[in-house]
Amino acid sequence: MKTKHWVVFITLGLIWSSSFLWIKIGVQEIGPMALVAFRMLFGALTAAGIAIYQKVKWPRDWKTWGIYAILGPTSLAIPIFFISWGEQTIDSAVASILNATVPLFTIVIAHFWLHDDKMTVPKVLGLLIGFGGVVLLFSEDLLASKHLNVIGQLAVVLASLFYAWSAVFGRKYTQHITGVERGALPLITATIFMWAIGPIAEKPFLIPTLPITWVAVLWLGIPGSGLAIIMLYYLLHEIGPTRTTLVTYLFPVGGVILGVIFLDEQLSWQLLAGSALIIASLAVVNYKSRTSPSNLMKRAGKPKNT
Repeated sequence: MKTKHWVVFITLGLIWSSSFLWIKIGVQEIGPMALVAFRMLFGALTAAGIAIYQKVKWPRDWKTWGIYAILGPTSLAIPIFFISWGEQTIDSAVASILNATVPLFTIVIAHFWLHDDKMTVPKVLGLLIGFGGVVLLFSEDLLASKHLNVIGQLAVVLASLFYAWSAVFGRKYTQHITGVERGALPLITATIFMWAIGPIAEKPFLIPTLPITWVAVLWLGIPGSGLAIIMLYYLLHEIGPTRTTLVTYLFPVGGVILGVIFLDEQLSWQLLAGSALIIASLAVVNYKSRTSPSNLMKRAGKPKNT
Protein backbone atom coordinates (compact mmCIF):
# COMPACT_ATOMS: atom_id res chain seq x y z
CA MET A 1 0.00 0.00 0.00
CA LYS A 2 1.07 3.59 -0.64
CA THR A 3 1.51 6.14 2.12
CA LYS A 4 -1.85 7.77 1.37
CA HIS A 5 -3.55 4.37 1.71
CA TRP A 6 -1.90 3.75 5.08
CA VAL A 7 -3.01 7.17 6.34
CA VAL A 8 -6.65 6.52 5.41
CA PHE A 9 -6.45 2.91 6.68
CA ILE A 10 -5.11 3.91 10.11
CA THR A 11 -7.50 6.86 10.42
CA LEU A 12 -10.43 4.57 9.64
CA GLY A 13 -9.22 2.09 12.26
CA LEU A 14 -8.95 4.83 14.88
CA ILE A 15 -12.44 6.16 14.14
CA TRP A 16 -14.02 2.71 14.37
CA SER A 17 -12.00 1.60 17.41
CA SER A 18 -14.59 2.95 19.83
CA SER A 19 -17.66 1.90 17.84
CA PHE A 20 -18.42 -1.19 19.91
CA LEU A 21 -18.24 0.88 23.09
CA TRP A 22 -20.64 3.53 21.76
CA ILE A 23 -23.02 0.86 20.45
CA LYS A 24 -23.04 -0.71 23.91
CA ILE A 25 -23.85 2.70 25.43
CA GLY A 26 -26.53 3.48 22.86
CA VAL A 27 -28.53 0.27 23.27
CA GLN A 28 -28.80 0.89 27.01
CA GLU A 29 -31.54 3.45 26.28
CA ILE A 30 -32.88 2.85 22.77
CA GLY A 31 -33.39 -0.28 20.71
CA PRO A 32 -30.94 -1.47 18.03
CA MET A 33 -33.28 -0.51 15.19
CA ALA A 34 -33.57 3.06 16.43
CA LEU A 35 -29.82 3.26 17.05
CA VAL A 36 -28.99 2.14 13.52
CA ALA A 37 -31.69 4.38 12.00
CA PHE A 38 -30.32 7.50 13.70
CA ARG A 39 -26.74 6.45 12.94
CA MET A 40 -27.52 6.02 9.23
CA LEU A 41 -29.42 9.31 9.14
CA PHE A 42 -26.55 11.38 10.55
CA GLY A 43 -24.08 9.44 8.42
CA ALA A 44 -26.07 10.11 5.25
CA LEU A 45 -26.45 13.80 6.08
CA THR A 46 -22.69 14.09 6.65
CA ALA A 47 -21.64 12.24 3.49
CA ALA A 48 -24.29 13.87 1.31
CA GLY A 49 -23.28 17.30 2.66
CA ILE A 50 -19.67 16.66 1.67
CA ALA A 51 -20.78 15.45 -1.77
CA ILE A 52 -22.97 18.51 -2.34
CA TYR A 53 -20.15 20.81 -1.21
CA GLN A 54 -17.88 19.16 -3.76
CA LYS A 55 -20.62 19.47 -6.41
CA VAL A 56 -20.53 15.81 -7.36
CA LYS A 57 -22.67 14.47 -10.16
CA TRP A 58 -25.20 12.01 -8.77
CA PRO A 59 -26.00 8.94 -10.91
CA ARG A 60 -29.19 9.19 -12.93
CA ASP A 61 -29.53 5.62 -14.17
CA TRP A 62 -31.74 3.11 -12.37
CA LYS A 63 -29.10 0.36 -12.60
CA THR A 64 -26.67 2.25 -10.37
CA TRP A 65 -29.37 3.14 -7.86
CA GLY A 66 -30.46 -0.51 -7.91
CA ILE A 67 -26.91 -1.59 -7.01
CA TYR A 68 -26.83 0.83 -4.09
CA ALA A 69 -30.35 -0.17 -3.05
CA ILE A 70 -28.78 -3.58 -2.38
CA LEU A 71 -25.44 -2.31 -1.09
CA GLY A 72 -26.82 0.16 1.48
CA PRO A 73 -28.79 -2.38 3.51
CA THR A 74 -26.32 -5.27 3.11
CA SER A 75 -23.14 -3.31 3.83
CA LEU A 76 -24.48 -1.00 6.54
CA ALA A 77 -28.02 -1.24 7.88
CA ILE A 78 -28.33 -5.01 8.30
CA PRO A 79 -24.86 -5.88 9.69
CA ILE A 80 -24.80 -2.86 12.01
CA PHE A 81 -28.23 -3.87 13.30
CA PHE A 82 -27.02 -7.43 13.95
CA ILE A 83 -24.01 -6.13 15.91
CA SER A 84 -26.15 -3.66 17.87
CA TRP A 85 -28.71 -6.38 18.61
CA GLY A 86 -26.01 -8.88 19.58
CA GLU A 87 -24.32 -6.44 21.97
CA GLN A 88 -27.45 -6.43 24.10
CA THR A 89 -26.44 -9.91 25.29
CA ILE A 90 -22.66 -10.17 24.72
CA ASP A 91 -19.69 -8.05 25.78
CA SER A 92 -18.10 -5.58 23.37
CA ALA A 93 -14.80 -7.52 23.61
CA VAL A 94 -16.49 -10.68 22.33
CA ALA A 95 -18.16 -8.67 19.56
CA SER A 96 -14.78 -7.24 18.53
CA ILE A 97 -13.24 -10.71 18.21
CA LEU A 98 -16.15 -12.07 16.19
CA ASN A 99 -16.14 -8.99 13.96
CA ALA A 100 -12.48 -9.69 13.22
CA THR A 101 -13.62 -12.68 11.13
CA VAL A 102 -14.59 -10.23 8.35
CA PRO A 103 -11.27 -10.45 6.43
CA LEU A 104 -11.26 -14.24 6.80
CA PHE A 105 -14.64 -14.42 5.06
CA THR A 106 -13.64 -11.73 2.58
CA ILE A 107 -10.55 -13.47 1.25
CA VAL A 108 -12.60 -16.58 0.40
CA ILE A 109 -15.41 -14.66 -1.33
CA ALA A 110 -13.01 -12.35 -3.18
CA HIS A 111 -10.92 -15.28 -4.41
CA PHE A 112 -13.88 -16.72 -6.32
CA TRP A 113 -15.50 -13.42 -7.37
CA LEU A 114 -12.65 -11.03 -8.25
CA HIS A 115 -9.73 -11.48 -10.61
CA ASP A 116 -7.37 -9.15 -8.74
CA ASP A 117 -7.83 -10.26 -5.11
CA LYS A 118 -6.82 -13.91 -5.01
CA MET A 119 -5.67 -16.01 -2.08
CA THR A 120 -1.92 -16.09 -1.60
CA VAL A 121 0.23 -17.68 1.10
CA PRO A 122 1.21 -14.29 2.61
CA LYS A 123 -2.42 -13.14 2.67
CA VAL A 124 -3.76 -16.27 4.35
CA LEU A 125 -0.86 -16.43 6.80
CA GLY A 126 -1.21 -12.73 7.62
CA LEU A 127 -4.96 -13.00 8.22
CA LEU A 128 -4.49 -15.94 10.57
CA ILE A 129 -1.70 -14.16 12.48
CA GLY A 130 -3.85 -11.06 12.84
CA PHE A 131 -6.89 -12.98 14.03
CA GLY A 132 -4.71 -14.74 16.57
CA GLY A 133 -3.53 -11.34 17.74
CA VAL A 134 -7.11 -10.13 18.20
CA VAL A 135 -8.00 -13.21 20.25
CA LEU A 136 -4.85 -12.82 22.39
CA LEU A 137 -5.54 -9.12 22.86
CA PHE A 138 -8.96 -9.85 24.34
CA SER A 139 -8.08 -13.15 26.04
CA GLU A 140 -8.39 -11.75 29.59
CA ASP A 141 -11.73 -10.07 28.87
CA LEU A 142 -12.99 -13.18 27.08
CA LEU A 143 -12.18 -15.48 30.01
CA ALA A 144 -13.75 -13.05 32.49
CA SER A 145 -16.83 -12.42 30.36
CA LYS A 146 -20.16 -13.38 31.88
CA HIS A 147 -22.09 -12.63 28.70
CA LEU A 148 -21.49 -15.39 26.15
CA ASN A 149 -24.98 -15.67 24.65
CA VAL A 150 -24.73 -17.96 21.61
CA ILE A 151 -27.49 -16.17 19.68
CA GLY A 152 -25.78 -12.83 20.24
CA GLN A 153 -22.49 -14.26 19.00
CA LEU A 154 -24.14 -15.74 15.90
CA ALA A 155 -25.66 -12.33 15.15
CA VAL A 156 -22.20 -10.73 15.05
CA VAL A 157 -20.79 -13.56 12.89
CA LEU A 158 -23.72 -13.07 10.49
CA ALA A 159 -22.91 -9.35 10.42
CA SER A 160 -19.33 -10.24 9.51
CA LEU A 161 -20.58 -12.33 6.59
CA PHE A 162 -22.68 -9.41 5.35
CA TYR A 163 -19.67 -7.09 5.64
CA ALA A 164 -17.46 -9.50 3.70
CA TRP A 165 -19.97 -10.18 0.91
CA SER A 166 -20.90 -6.53 0.46
CA ALA A 167 -17.23 -5.44 0.38
CA VAL A 168 -16.59 -7.72 -2.58
CA PHE A 169 -19.93 -6.84 -4.20
CA GLY A 170 -19.18 -3.13 -3.83
CA ARG A 171 -15.71 -3.47 -5.36
CA LYS A 172 -17.05 -5.44 -8.33
CA TYR A 173 -20.14 -3.42 -9.24
CA THR A 174 -19.33 0.20 -8.31
CA GLN A 175 -16.18 0.75 -10.35
CA HIS A 176 -18.02 3.31 -12.51
CA ILE A 177 -18.74 5.54 -9.49
CA THR A 178 -15.95 7.81 -8.29
CA GLY A 179 -15.38 10.21 -5.42
CA VAL A 180 -17.29 10.70 -2.19
CA GLU A 181 -20.58 9.58 -3.74
CA ARG A 182 -19.30 6.01 -3.40
CA GLY A 183 -19.77 6.41 0.35
CA ALA A 184 -22.77 8.74 0.29
CA LEU A 185 -24.99 6.55 -1.89
CA PRO A 186 -25.03 3.43 0.34
CA LEU A 187 -25.64 5.62 3.39
CA ILE A 188 -28.64 7.24 1.66
CA THR A 189 -30.21 3.90 0.70
CA ALA A 190 -29.41 2.41 4.13
CA THR A 191 -31.15 5.38 5.79
CA ILE A 192 -34.26 4.96 3.64
CA PHE A 193 -34.27 1.22 4.41
CA MET A 194 -33.94 1.66 8.18
CA TRP A 195 -36.52 4.44 8.52
CA ALA A 196 -38.96 2.46 6.38
CA ILE A 197 -38.81 -0.72 8.49
CA GLY A 198 -37.45 0.49 11.86
CA PRO A 199 -40.57 2.15 13.32
CA ILE A 200 -42.66 -0.84 12.15
CA ALA A 201 -40.33 -3.66 13.25
CA GLU A 202 -39.30 -2.22 16.62
CA LYS A 203 -41.94 -1.34 19.19
CA PRO A 204 -41.44 1.06 20.86
CA PHE A 205 -39.18 2.93 18.44
CA LEU A 206 -37.54 5.32 20.89
CA ILE A 207 -35.91 8.70 20.38
CA PRO A 208 -32.83 9.30 22.59
CA THR A 209 -33.37 11.51 25.62
CA LEU A 210 -30.11 11.06 27.56
CA PRO A 211 -27.17 13.29 26.57
CA ILE A 212 -24.76 10.32 26.54
CA THR A 213 -27.02 8.48 24.09
CA TRP A 214 -27.03 11.47 21.77
CA VAL A 215 -23.23 11.59 21.99
CA ALA A 216 -23.15 7.90 21.02
CA VAL A 217 -25.55 8.41 18.10
CA LEU A 218 -23.74 11.49 16.79
CA TRP A 219 -20.30 9.86 17.08
CA LEU A 220 -21.48 6.69 15.37
CA GLY A 221 -23.26 8.73 12.70
CA ILE A 222 -20.94 11.60 11.75
CA PRO A 223 -17.35 10.32 11.96
CA GLY A 224 -18.31 6.65 12.48
CA SER A 225 -20.45 6.44 9.34
CA GLY A 226 -20.45 9.62 7.27
CA LEU A 227 -16.68 10.08 7.14
CA ALA A 228 -15.73 6.43 7.69
CA ILE A 229 -17.81 4.99 4.83
CA ILE A 230 -16.29 7.47 2.38
CA MET A 231 -12.86 6.26 3.47
CA LEU A 232 -13.96 2.62 3.36
CA TYR A 233 -15.15 2.78 -0.25
CA TYR A 234 -12.03 4.70 -1.24
CA LEU A 235 -9.90 1.84 0.11
CA LEU A 236 -12.10 -0.87 -1.43
CA HIS A 237 -11.34 0.46 -4.88
CA GLU A 238 -7.72 1.36 -4.20
CA ILE A 239 -6.32 -1.68 -2.37
CA GLY A 240 -9.07 -4.31 -2.67
CA PRO A 241 -11.59 -5.77 -0.20
CA THR A 242 -9.27 -8.25 1.56
CA ARG A 243 -6.72 -5.63 2.57
CA THR A 244 -9.43 -3.09 3.34
CA THR A 245 -11.29 -5.36 5.75
CA LEU A 246 -8.06 -5.88 7.68
CA VAL A 247 -9.03 -2.60 9.34
CA THR A 248 -11.16 -4.72 11.71
CA TYR A 249 -7.89 -5.92 13.26
CA LEU A 250 -7.05 -2.34 14.23
CA PHE A 251 -10.22 -1.86 16.30
CA PRO A 252 -8.89 -3.59 19.43
CA VAL A 253 -5.47 -1.93 19.08
CA GLY A 254 -7.15 1.48 18.99
CA GLY A 255 -9.26 0.50 21.98
CA VAL A 256 -6.15 -0.45 23.93
CA ILE A 257 -4.45 2.85 23.11
CA LEU A 258 -7.53 4.83 24.15
CA GLY A 259 -7.79 2.84 27.38
CA VAL A 260 -4.14 3.45 28.30
CA ILE A 261 -4.30 7.18 27.50
CA PHE A 262 -7.69 8.11 28.90
CA LEU A 263 -8.60 5.37 31.39
CA ASP A 264 -5.19 4.76 32.95
CA GLU A 265 -5.36 1.07 32.03
CA GLN A 266 -2.24 -1.06 32.45
CA LEU A 267 -0.43 -2.68 29.55
CA SER A 268 -0.33 -6.46 30.00
CA TRP A 269 1.79 -8.90 28.02
CA GLN A 270 -1.38 -10.04 26.21
CA LEU A 271 -2.05 -6.51 25.01
CA LEU A 272 1.51 -5.99 23.83
CA ALA A 273 1.83 -9.41 22.18
CA GLY A 274 -1.62 -9.20 20.56
CA SER A 275 -0.90 -5.74 19.16
CA ALA A 276 2.48 -6.94 17.85
CA LEU A 277 0.82 -9.86 16.06
CA ILE A 278 -1.76 -7.57 14.47
CA ILE A 279 0.92 -5.18 13.22
CA ALA A 280 2.92 -8.14 11.93
CA SER A 281 -0.14 -9.45 10.08
CA LEU A 282 -0.50 -6.15 8.21
CA ALA A 283 3.12 -6.39 7.10
CA VAL A 284 2.73 -10.02 5.99
CA VAL A 285 -0.49 -9.44 4.02
CA ASN A 286 1.02 -6.43 2.24
CA TYR A 287 4.36 -8.14 1.54
CA LYS A 288 5.16 -8.43 -2.15
CA SER A 289 7.84 -10.81 -3.26
CA ARG A 290 10.21 -9.74 -6.02
CA THR A 291 8.99 -12.75 -7.93
CA SER A 292 5.31 -11.82 -7.66
CA PRO A 293 3.49 -11.36 -10.99
CA SER A 294 2.97 -7.62 -10.47
CA ASN A 295 6.61 -6.99 -9.63
CA LEU A 296 7.82 -9.14 -12.54
CA MET A 297 5.64 -7.09 -14.89
CA LYS A 298 7.06 -3.83 -13.52
CA ARG A 299 10.62 -5.09 -13.85
CA ALA A 300 9.95 -6.34 -17.38
CA GLY A 301 8.75 -2.90 -18.38
CA LYS A 302 11.93 -1.15 -17.19
CA PRO A 303 14.67 -0.53 -19.77
CA LYS A 304 17.93 -2.36 -19.17
CA ASN A 305 21.00 -0.37 -18.20
CA THR A 306 23.59 -0.18 -20.92
